[in-house]
Amino acid sequence: MEFTFAHNCLKVLDLDRSLRFYKEALGLEPVRWMRPSDADIQLVFLSDGRSAHELELGCPGDRDRPFDLGDNEFHIAFRVADMEGAHALHESMGIICYDPATEPVYFIQDPDGYQIEIIPAD
Repeated sequence: MEFTFAHNCLKVLDLDRSLRFYKEALGLEPVRWMRPSDADIQLVFLSDGRSAHELELGCPGDRDRPFDLGDNEFHIAFRVADMEGAHALHESMGIICYDPATEPVYFIQDPDGYQIEIIPAD
């Protein structure tokens, strides 16, 4: 029996704002939209256009307050060949939340407070 990654889901408060963020910051594009008939939630699946893995954004229609991320000790990561260019983009957007001088990685933060690690491509 083999399992493969399909997607990760992040719950977001403002879907349009999140879609703009993920497009501008990471180049992700929507590939599927779903609205389950038995729930007040809209689901959008984003793709980088190269890998099979998707990022699902779930936006509950009745939610009016930010999500409690607890200690926010989880994150997703993206590889990029041009670390310098990516860093400059994210710095200009004002979204870098952690940039250790001793490591070749840094973190950005999305509009809902989720942290995203940017790492160099192998």
